[in-house]
Amino acid sequence: MITAREAGLISCNFCHSLNRACLDDSRADLALQMHCHVCGSVIHSRIPNSISKTWALVIAAMILYVPANTLPIMTVVLWGDGKPDNIMSGVLSLVGAGMWPLALLIFVASIVIPIAKLLTLFGLLISVRLRSTWRPVERTQVYRFTEFIGRWSMIDIFVIGILVALVQFGTVARVTPGMGALCFAAVVILTMIAAHSFDPRLIWDVIKEPTHE
Repeated sequence: MITAREAGLISCNFCHSLNRACLDDSRADLALQMHCHVCGSVIHSRIPNSISKTWALVIAAMILYVPANTLPIMTVVLWGDGKPDNIMSGVLSLVGAGMWPLALLIFVASIVIPIAKLLTLFGLLISVRLRSTWRPVERTQVYRFTEFIGRWSMIDIFVIGILVALVQFGTVARVTPGMGALCFAAVVILTMIAAHSFDPRLIWDVIKEPTHE
């Protein structure tokens, strides 16, 4: 079985059309910039500096994940009384108020998904660095699922934005976003960019490399 790379073909990430590489050996220069013959987008056989860029983004997201979960994400003042809440205390408050479905949604979207995405990207980077050949199909599927599900971790930021827009019209209550919301939004954005900068084709490069005896 021959791969697209071995055949000198490069797939466009935008229109998914196949383009023939200009070089006789497509492995000679992976950073060579080409343009798709259909949509004109810049294409590469492999994303340039994929591993180093993804590492930088993942590490930055991991650093910001701490203040995102410890700093207040919003402050709700009702009849002049209120206190700042971080993500976990907000979840506990929702549970105490009997709104456990919303609490579960916020917990999964704000805590489970971001940390799972960070750990998944971290594991993929380590496996590529160690040139692992373990279950490439499953690792590729996990990457695709991680890239898809990561966007839903922004749901609580949308909730805060809606609350701020609605409650500010009243006089008895006030909702103020905190620094935790900014840090959390940065974590989500960084992980989304990291998922796009990681090239899953690197998982298969080790599998397809010829063995030398």
